[in-house]
Amino acid sequence: MLSSEITVAEYLLTRLKEIGVDHLFGVPGDFVPGFFNQVLKSAVKYVGTCNELNAAYAADGYARIRGIGTFSSTYGVGELSAINGVAGAFAERVPVVVITGSPATTYFRTRPLLHHTLGDYQIPLRIFEKITAASTQLVSAETAPAEIDRVLSACLSHQQPVYISLPSDVVMMKCNRPNAFLFPTPDRSDQDALGEAIKEALEMLDKAQKPVVIGDVELIRFKLQKEFAGLLDKTGYPYVTMMLGKTVLSEHHPQFIGLFEGDRSRDYVRNRVETADCILQLGALLTDFNTGGFTTNLVDSKTISANIRAVKIEHHYFENVYLPDFILGLTEKLSRRDPATLEIHCAADGCVHRHTEVYRPEAAKPLSIKRFFDRMSHFVEDNSIVIAETGVSLFSAAEMLMPEGATFIGQTFCGSIGYTVGATLGAGMAAQDRRIVLFVGDGSFQVTCQDLSTMIRNHLKPVIFLMNNDGYTIERVVCDHPYNDIQPWLYHKLVDVFGGGLGLDVRTEGELEDALGKAATTDGLVFIEIHTGRLDCPESLRSAGRSMAKTNQLD
Repeated sequence: MLSSEITVAEYLLTRLKEIGVDHLFGVPGDFVPGFFNQVLKSAVKYVGTCNELNAAYAADGYARIRGIGTFSSTYGVGELSAINGVAGAFAERVPVVVITGSPATTYFRTRPLLHHTLGDYQIPLRIFEKITAASTQLVSAETAPAEIDRVLSACLSHQQPVYISLPSDVVMMKCNRPNAFLFPTPDRSDQDALGEAIKEALEMLDKAQKPVVIGDVELIRFKLQKEFAGLLDKTGYPYVTMMLGKTVLSEHHPQFIGLFEGDRSRDYVRNRVETADCILQLGALLTDFNTGGFTTNLVDSKTISANIRAVKIEHHYFENVYLPDFILGLTEKLSRRDPATLEIHCAADGCVHRHTEVYRPEAAKPLSIKRFFDRMSHFVEDNSIVIAETGVSLFSAAEMLMPEGATFIGQTFCGSIGYTVGATLGAGMAAQDRRIVLFVGDGSFQVTCQDLSTMIRNHLKPVIFLMNNDGYTIERVVCDHPYNDIQPWLYHKLVDVFGGGLGLDVRTEGELEDALGKAATTDGLVFIEIHTGRLDCPESLRSAGRSMAKTNQLD
């Protein structure tokens, strides 16, 4: 018979398992082994990373696939090393649970100058309060269960990180075994405001001859893909996505017309959105990368903009109107349009993306970025997870038409270089039955490369393409000076250094074909180093560079 009491650590781990966490990423340190010992005895598998930053990135990548992720490290030096990864998750609305192994509660009261501490023991908590939806320091077995449930509910409700400080003496304190976790109930809209918002939106949409829908990241984070698909099926409206919302639905959907990023869009997509007489914008974050450097040119008088907790129509704001209610309300009342009247050029027909362009390799021809991604458009398989690092990789991969069932991951808002190495580890642990394809630049890879070894240790089998363009090309297109140079590495040989996998070096189109053939027969991690020119990049990245240079008044 099960005991009616368990430790606080067991309570926390039970809750994590209930909400979908099967793996916990982490790095040991003086104040966290007590908790880690409990992890090793639990149903949650511990995955050790090479540093705390990558643990945070891994939890982020894991959460984008599973809906929740977690990592743990020691107080002070460990958690502060991870803080950039947590900040990125906060900015991009990714639910990550941060668990810090802290000094015993007596030290918080007496404040001795203990190693790893900062004198003021509350500094880490106050820092994390700025980049989390909720935070707590567990102080007793009596209050810990309610506090754990509170912050985990906030993580799921807000789809943002939360912070739990777990003192070493609280770890083994006994508390009552939990009942089933009460998942947060959906927020309820103000019914009067919801009704007014739907009525006003219907008037605009019913009058429109050329409506278009923009679907973006909040539809993904709050799992509203089904509601979004229902709206499209009911109305027949064409839709676009922005970078953050890429692969919200299949990019082979007959109403998907392409990626919209303002002036950086392909001509048909930009013209179709900008000439629409009504734009229904759902779940969008209007960041500079998402909007092509704030060049979307959306006119307020034609735009209905709905986010997770508010709707804006022309110059009217409707607060406490929640996105799922708004989408379902519109779907119920809108009628279907004749597709022939809506000017829909489906992206999968080849007029917008490169996937359907014929690719014939020229064996001796040096690889270029364009030709490489033309080839990748035919390489990525159905149901793959495609991860693209900020820079050449992100701006190139975003323009690819993704196959059926594919998930696209890029840190498009926060844009921290090196993010994707940890994110690939996390996504790989979250979906070990799916193929992971990573595109990463040499400069970014040097920041976080160590956890390539963790992928090998855990028998993950991603295909990693490293874009070796001799430094920080994303920074060169902003301002090209020697601080963008880096020490060249023999990147493809790192798989030997780290103890496993196939490493290949590619400079020509013929060598790429040979490498892809070897990758197809390799049962393990594949690392392919691609050599291109220093300033070889898509025009969309050059445009972004010009915008950033102008913003920062650089010459």
